[in-house]
Amino acid sequence: MALPTRVNRSTQMDPLELAQRDFDTMLGRLFTGRQYDGMGLAPYGVDIREDADHFYVEAELPGFRKEDVDITLENQTLTISAERNEQSGDPKKEPHGKPGQLLLNERRYSKFLRSFTLPPTVDERTVDAKLSDGVLRITLNKREETKPRKIQVS
Repeated sequence: MALPTRVNRSTQMDPLELAQRDFDTMLGRLFTGRQYDGMGLAPYGVDIREDADHFYVEAELPGFRKEDVDITLENQTLTISAERNEQSGDPKKEPHGKPGQLLLNERRYSKFLRSFTLPPTVDERTVDAKLSDGVLRITLNKREETKPRKIQVS
């Protein structure tokens, strides 16, 4: 079976997205020596929401296992990092117990690293994190004394 010598991944993209990708590629090369897309820092999205009692952080981590993810909370800074490395080894051997000779290997390395400064209202002792269907969900409780409370008018 012949493989293409060049894999074309281009699609129509917004010029601002192209500029952002170029900037991220430059930063990825500067700080890690790796490419941004496919070979290094991956462009996974993060959403943060708040209600009266909690902060909710949801991070896209497709293909990562819970063993690949590290979450730290220190000095009001939440840091999420994840790293996976698909070792290809000898292409004639069966990598990871999968049969057949490896002809194309694009899933070698992915890294995710994001840090967020949290407000002092976060209770650092009560944090819940779950990884399901490629989405990491972190729930951070607010300290009781910082939650809004209703004042009775007399």
